[in-house]
Amino acid sequence: MDFQVSERRIINNKIRRRRQLRRNICMYLVTILLAISLSLFFFSFRAKAQSSDEALVYKYYKSIVVRNGDTLWDYAGMYGGDGQYSSRDYIKEVMQLNSLHDHKIVAGQYLILPYYSPAPLMEDAT
Repeated sequence: MDFQVSERRIINNKIRRRRQLRRNICMYLVTILLAISLSLFFFSFRAKAQSSDEALVYKYYKSIVVRNGDTLWDYAGMYGGDGQYSSRDYIKEVMQLNSLHDHKIVAGQYLILPYYSPAPLMEDAT
């Protein structure tokens, strides 16, 4: 009779170990699937790179000498009219760059003016 009891324990232990193994395998699979789905979800919100169709422009600064009759509005039309600024924003930036308190400029005065220009084309280095 002891033999039958011990045989039954062995069989019950085998069954328990198989169930435990199935549970562990299921938990591993669920964990892997969860990790994959979370990483896909996380990386789907990356920022899009700039399209190659869009022209890349850089901001530059130029020092000029004010000529007689020039106004900040004239410079806004010459350097700020590339669609990067409105005329008012351009003039505000010029005033801030040059520490001007009003719109008045005089002939002979030096000003720093921002402007945008397309990026130089990269040539293949072969």
